[in-house]
Amino acid sequence: MNEDFSPEYAEANHDGKESENNRLYEWEDALEIREVKQVDFERNGQVLLQGVLPNDEAFSHLVAGMFVIRIETEEGQEAKLGVSESILDRYEWDENEALLKVYIKDYEPHGNPAPGIYIASKEFPKELVF
Repeated sequence: MNEDFSPEYAEANHDGKESENNRLYEWEDALEIREVKQVDFERNGQVLLQGVLPNDEAFSHLVAGMFVIRIETEEGQEAKLGVSESILDRYEWDENEALLKVYIKDYEPHGNPAPGIYIASKEFPKELVF
C-alpha cells in the first residue's frame, strides 16, 4: 500500500477512489489467462519450483504453506499460481467475469521467482538465495 495515499483527497475529489496522483497501492501485477474453464483453490498447498542455477545445475524444490490457484483453460492447459499463506491478505474471485484479485500483505517481504508465484522471503528456499 502507498503510505502517502490520502483518503481525504480521494473522498473530496474522486468519490473516495484512488486517482493517478493519489494511488492506493504502490504496485500491482497482472496476468491474463484466456478461455478459463475451471478454477480451483487449495489452502496450505505446495508449489514446485524448478529451473537451472547459474552454474547450470538443475534444481527442484517444493515450497509448502502456499495458497494455490489452479486454472484450467478450454484447451486443456493448466496454469498454477501461488502465494505464501503467511503473506496472503485476502483474495476476491468473481466467477461471472473470471476475475481473480489476490492481495498480499504490504509489510511482508516476498520474492516473485516466476509469474504468478509469490513466496514470503522467510520461506524462500535457502538454496536459491544468492
